[in-house]
Amino acid sequence: MRWTLKPKPQATQVVLMKESLGVDDIVATLLLQRGIDSYQAAKTFFRPGFNELHDPFLMMDMDKAVTRIEHAIKHGENIMVYGDYDVDGTTSVALMSSYLKTRTPNITTYIPDRYDEGYGISYKGIDFADDNEFSLIIALDCGIKAIDKVAYAKEKGIDFIICDHHRPGDRIPDAVAVLDPKREDCKYPFKELCGCGVGFKLITAIASKKGQSVEDLVEYLDLVATAIGADIVPIVDENRALAYMGLQVINTNPRPGMKAIIAEVKKEKLTITDVVFIIAPRINAAGRMKHGNHAVTLLTETDFNLAAKYAMDIDQFNTDRRETDKRITEEALVQIEETKEQDRFTTVVYDESWHKGVIGIVASRLIETYYRPTLVFTKSGDKLAASARSVSGFDVYNALEACSEYIEQFGGHKYAAGLTLLPENYEAFKAKFESVVKATIAPKLLTRELKIDLDIELSQINDKLLRIIRQFAPFGPGNMSPIFMTQNLRDTGWGKCVGADDKHLRVTATQTFNDKIVCIGFGLGDKIDLIKDKKNFSAAYSIDENHWNGNVSLQLKLKDIKA
Repeated sequence: MRWTLKPKPQATQVVLMKESLGVDDIVATLLLQRGIDSYQAAKTFFRPGFNELHDPFLMMDMDKAVTRIEHAIKHGENIMVYGDYDVDGTTSVALMSSYLKTRTPNITTYIPDRYDEGYGISYKGIDFADDNEFSLIIALDCGIKAIDKVAYAKEKGIDFIICDHHRPGDRIPDAVAVLDPKREDCKYPFKELCGCGVGFKLITAIASKKGQSVEDLVEYLDLVATAIGADIVPIVDENRALAYMGLQVINTNPRPGMKAIIAEVKKEKLTITDVVFIIAPRINAAGRMKHGNHAVTLLTETDFNLAAKYAMDIDQFNTDRRETDKRITEEALVQIEETKEQDRFTTVVYDESWHKGVIGIVASRLIETYYRPTLVFTKSGDKLAASARSVSGFDVYNALEACSEYIEQFGGHKYAAGLTLLPENYEAFKAKFESVVKATIAPKLLTRELKIDLDIELSQINDKLLRIIRQFAPFGPGNMSPIFMTQNLRDTGWGKCVGADDKHLRVTATQTFNDKIVCIGFGLGDKIDLIKDKKNFSAAYSIDENHWNGNVSLQLKLKDIKA
């Protein structure tokens, strides 16, 4: 790993923050590094709430969207709520359909089949709307590039409202309203909402016309927080407030479907990390292994007993997903080794039998071994489909754009994207993608970076510091859990490898012999030699708690160690 120590704020700023908040140097510095530079900013940071949410009507086309939906409700039109099959899409559909059903019974939901229809708005979905007399489609977490699909719907007399957060192309679809804060002509003050976040802004705007405030829509925030965590959007500004309040709903009064998932995994108080690694994979597993409809059904169910049954089904989908992505990852690693492509700037692998639903996960797994922009392809009908994942600091979306001559369709974000191409273009695309990345990526980006907030002494770590750090949550991009480093550490002599195959490292570290603390390094077992014979070493870590036999003690969760 490449350790990078974040710049320290000016000493005068640290002193002012210490005096203003009554905190120590470490906390003052951590806050300043996050752009928190006053008492009021700190108050907002530690207790985010409704005041941090922006006026939804600041978003381009919001007034048009609300007017069209109000007209549809008033005249009894049939409305289809359409969304992608991932967590952001299915939570968006659950949110929008649940809210609109409080206003009109003429609502149906539609999630495209990942294998039959692919990502985004489909002709099949539009035909379904036409056959069943739906005159308005509200598309969530997709649609910003659906120029032809929206035109096709218009020919059939079907209007579209698009709620998306992906980057637009050169043209905007000719819809009644296109809500996307990433539109260049949109002046909305926060650009990093997820799809469900855009959907939430729309229902707050609709509700405001009925005299309701955002406080009346709290029950929907468990869905929004789940989408924020799963879609890995920055947890700053409006997202921080939505995630903070949404976690409170998840932990105090979640919807029956969410409660059923939590009951299935037997976890009491969930953090955003739990949402990402416990709730989100289960919701995602429905669209990956079966159909995204199962996730929407679970998330909109009002009867807990029924929800519990659906949650059991989804838990099984998730088990199947884990087994499948493990097998495909192993096959992909063998393919890389057999083709001797370990020294490339990119990883591009393909097998027509690989399950389309897990190739994105496999791409992320491959980056753990070969840290470079990665694409995993499989067969999808008469085309090849791929999921792309990138390394920190490199924009894979831009790289794909540079290869567009070989691509049929693509979309996504800086670090994750999806694409399709014709089989005959695979080798040419693979070569072009390699050359584009090789020419544009900074060599240092091919070494995993560990960003460290502060270099501190072991003696500065205590229970109070951990309590305050926990109040920095929810953590995520833009507000990661603090990582510290300490130098000149030694093992007290009890250091050893633990776990299956001695994969993990357990050390009792000391710096001055007056202080010692237990450290656990998951996956660091191969670094045992660095701490043997009481050699000096440096550690990068987060501060955590160890619960054992009813006792609670501080421990360090090692990220890396160096001689």
